[in-house]
Amino acid sequence: MTEVLIRERRGAGGAVLWLTMNRPEVRNAQDSALIDALSAALRDADDDDDVRVVVLAGAGDHWSAGHDLKAIVGEAEPDRWRLMRATPEGKMLHEQRMYVDRCLELYHFRKPTIAAVQGACVAAGLMLATMCDLIVAADDAFFSNPVLRMSGAGVELLVEPWELGVRKAKEFLLTGDAMPATEAERQGLVNRVVPRASLVEAVTELADKVARVPPITAQMVKGSLNQTSALQGKENAWRHHFFVHHFTHNTATAQRMLEERQAKSSMREVLADRDRGDVPGAAAVPTPAPAVEPTTPPVPPPAPAERDPVVPVLDRHIP
Repeated sequence: MTEVLIRERRGAGGAVLWLTMNRPEVRNAQDSALIDALSAALRDADDDDDVRVVVLAGAGDHWSAGHDLKAIVGEAEPDRWRLMRATPEGKMLHEQRMYVDRCLELYHFRKPTIAAVQGACVAAGLMLATMCDLIVAADDAFFSNPVLRMSGAGVELLVEPWELGVRKAKEFLLTGDAMPATEAERQGLVNRVVPRASLVEAVTELADKVARVPPITAQMVKGSLNQTSALQGKENAWRHHFFVHHFTHNTATAQRMLEERQAKSSMREVLADRDRGDVPGAAAVPTPAPAVEPTTPPVPPPAPAERDPVVPVLDRHIP
């Protein structure tokens, strides 16, 4: 059975622990097994005094396309999390435990962390990357959170205002446009951009440099910097947004649009409809009845096309 998370010790004395998400066939979408594996690896690294820095990487062409929701929406064998989501309160508990708490575990991990990002870093992938202290991006990396256009209120933690500033965050979220690596560096979302071929080398060099800082010093300063953000309201804002996220999840609009997306054959079909102005759910907005019945019978919708194997099924079910 393929490991969903690969652990590898590098650097002098094994001071740098590389954790590589290993689900390249679905662009490292995060399922429960991967999230659990990452949590377990962090706990072990916390107990290992020889580990001074943790690098979080992704196998294949993309860092992470977000949450893999196949088990939750019924396209895989139901697990305990799917059963928990039968009620709104169960859904909220699941996302609190598996998404929010596990991200905060990485954010508050006492040792320095570095995300080595290539390709897609989307939605919950972006949320996970920003839990790391430093981000090094390959020049082919791009960042996006397109779920507002599909009725979702971002993801569980609203990281964008803290990473981009409020005004740029509004543009980023309301348009859903992808931000290339060079612009992400200019906006302060990433620390540096390097050629794709040099990503591992650049992250290795940075991690080795950070590992030279005495561990207690690095840990205390990291904690102090996180506390600065907390005093500015970051974690209170995150808590507020989590409830906004869940309210929006359960509106009639979101539920209707989710059903419409599930009828599509691929995410590309959803995006193509949106870009043509055929926005899912728009037809459900109440309009006055016509005075005269139309004489032309309505054209039936086309039969769903065969599922596109290139785009993971998980994307069709956001939020």
